[in-house]
Amino acid sequence: MGGPLTGVKVIDLTTNISGPTLTMILADLGAEIIKIERPDVGDDARGMGPFMDGEGVYFLHINRNKQSVVIDLKKNEGKQIIYDLVQTADVFVENFRLGKADKLGLGYESLKKLNPALIYCSLTAYGQNGPLSNRPGYDAIAQADSGIIGINGAEGAEIARVPVSILDQGSAMWGAVGILSALLHKQNTGEGQHVTTSLYETGVFWSGYHMLSYLATGSEPKKNGAGHTAFAPYGAFHASDTYIMIGISNNSLFSRLCEVLGKKDWLVDPRFHDNRNRVVNQSALKEEIENILQLKTADEWVQALAVSGVPSSKVKKISEVVKDEQTKATKMWTEVNHDKIENLELPRLPFHLSVSPPELMQGPPALGSSTSAILKKLGYSTDQLNELIERGVIQTHVNQLNAKQ
Repeated sequence: MGGPLTGVKVIDLTTNISGPTLTMILADLGAEIIKIERPDVGDDARGMGPFMDGEGVYFLHINRNKQSVVIDLKKNEGKQIIYDLVQTADVFVENFRLGKADKLGLGYESLKKLNPALIYCSLTAYGQNGPLSNRPGYDAIAQADSGIIGINGAEGAEIARVPVSILDQGSAMWGAVGILSALLHKQNTGEGQHVTTSLYETGVFWSGYHMLSYLATGSEPKKNGAGHTAFAPYGAFHASDTYIMIGISNNSLFSRLCEVLGKKDWLVDPRFHDNRNRVVNQSALKEEIENILQLKTADEWVQALAVSGVPSSKVKKISEVVKDEQTKATKMWTEVNHDKIENLELPRLPFHLSVSPPELMQGPPALGSSTSAILKKLGYSTDQLNELIERGVIQTHVNQLNAKQ
């Protein structure tokens, strides 16, 4: 059985991380993704290391279940191929800098004339309006601009971005939600529309609690490291060997923590007896907790806390998570077919559908591997394809390999 988006055709003019993550979500849900790439180099992510058998891991991560078609959009014949594709498509996705799609003749208003039912998604750095809207931007830049880096890390520590592409992949999620909503609207009305999202808007949304806190108090939010502004004890605490995270959000959990630590007297200590006072006195509380945690290892404490129902975890390294039994039990990693890499495993989408689940069927495509097949479906003859190849309008994978030899 196909995924819930089986039969949906998507024209993908995205590169790097945000847009390809968005179209990967749609691909795993069953949509046909026709990924348009530049001649010779393709998606920038193909060159982002480190590399696995010559393939960039960023590209491997977010481009499975797609078809690669190489077209030179600087040539009018190349644009005409896009126009031909758009007339048969349901969705068009681009993450150009604002205004570039219009300059290429591939903006929403232009393509809407060819296909009024088209759902057109634009994923930009800063959105469609405002003084920054024309600026280029990457995840780290948007983290800085939306305040995330400003509150990340511990007070007095070196400035640090969140070391995963939270705004690239977060905005991809919102873009996918927008497209799914637009598809439902189209199903009900037959009407297409323009879906827009941005890294900046995602950052502002995810910083929303801290912005509301500022509006409520007039005080600049403080950096909390691994801690929390609203709860205590909540954060990283050093055991005898390494750190553990402990999360206490109410008095019941605090009572259980006190029992495990042998400190029931904290329940009547005016500094700690309720959450408001624990937040005010969290430095003192952290010191006292760590004095006790030094008596055992992180694993020992996590086991004891789990028995009492206190949320906790050892702060794990990536290598530990890869090998963790919980990771294996969730079956987050799935083996996929790949032309060059044997036994390639990629992480699946982190949700389940009981009837029409997302699937990882095929690894990321070789550059231009579907150019001929897709264009033949549009009605291009072999002679026409050969002429377009000769003129550099399109490239096929075989064409690429011959050029390198």
